[in-house]
Amino acid sequence: MTPHPPVRRPAGPAATPSEPGRQRPAGPARPSPADLAAAAGRTIPDLVGPDLRVLFSGINPSLYSAATGHHFARPGNRFWPALHRSGFTARQLHPSEQGELPALGLGVTNVAARATARADELSPGELVAGGAVLAALVARWRPGFLAVLGVTAYRVAFGRPKATMGPQDHRVAGVPVWVLPNPSGLNAHYTVDGLAAAFAELRARAFAGPPAAADR
Repeated sequence: MTPHPPVRRPAGPAATPSEPGRQRPAGPARPSPADLAAAAGRTIPDLVGPDLRVLFSGINPSLYSAATGHHFARPGNRFWPALHRSGFTARQLHPSEQGELPALGLGVTNVAARATARADELSPGELVAGGAVLAALVARWRPGFLAVLGVTAYRVAFGRPKATMGPQDHRVAGVPVWVLPNPSGLNAHYTVDGLAAAFAELRARAFAGPPAAADR
């Protein structure tokens, strides 16, 4: 099988923040089965910028995310509810409102850039290569924390086979690492409330004071 080279897409433009009381957009139409099939192997832009408190890294984009261009867009993914319930956002954002996150000190990327139907379609080599590219991204933007959403992907990508959830004794490009549960609806080990509690622990640390020095 021909290996898929790691690719990190340029950051997309940030959207204008919503005005208080403005009705949340419904978002784009749901992609069709044909749209989803055509999205296999695509990448989507990273959502990054300066002065981030937390850079969240998913494992890789779902076909739904690749078809829409929005991170954690697949129906049933609990990222956006957990982000709100943990206090990171004042209300639950729709995936199409992802451009509001950098103004809140939050960014989103992925360990591996290639979209697949399931994360287990990625080879260990892809995760390791993606981890190296992610480390370069972290070195460029210097977020306060790198939050990897999926302990198994983190173990493989960064060679930390005994890693557990929560803060790590390992840094990526000098930046503290925090491992969170995978918010996919396929992860039956965590409810939305359980995810929110895990997110809240990170939020308490990331927003306790000035942005982490992260060896800036």
